[in-house]
Amino acid sequence: MQVAGRAGRAERAGAVILQTHHPDHPLLHTLIGGGYRELARSLLGERRAAGLPPFGSMALLRAEAARGEYVSRFLEAAVARARDLADPVSVHGPLPAPMPRRAGHVRAQVLIESPERQAMQASLKPWLDSVRPLPEARRVRWSIDVDPVEMG
Repeated sequence: MQVAGRAGRAERAGAVILQTHHPDHPLLHTLIGGGYRELARSLLGERRAAGLPPFGSMALLRAEAARGEYVSRFLEAAVARARDLADPVSVHGPLPAPMPRRAGHVRAQVLIESPERQAMQASLKPWLDSVRPLPEARRVRWSIDVDPVEMG
């Protein structure tokens, strides 16, 4: 979706133009028919039902390297250390990244979720402290993203 309009001219009425490949999308109809508040209410309801932030907590451990076996070994070692995380924290992966190859690098990730933000916060630091010294960590570029905006 692309939006064009103007700002800073309160004394004159303006127009907003929406350009989209999906004019029949239900979210677009909610926005046009009900406005921002209705759209936000709808999206927050979906996020609550799915346990997504801000109603749950997530962390995404991303790794990439020129050789896929380095990525696999690192993430498998990280997952092995994550098995001891306190309930209700759950670990999923390793999983291929949505774009598994980029710029000659293999990319994969591990998703950690919890319905309780406090449990996630209490678990992440000790887990990352156990991951940093892994020999496999030196062969990959890795990062952790708490409550990621996108999964890529």
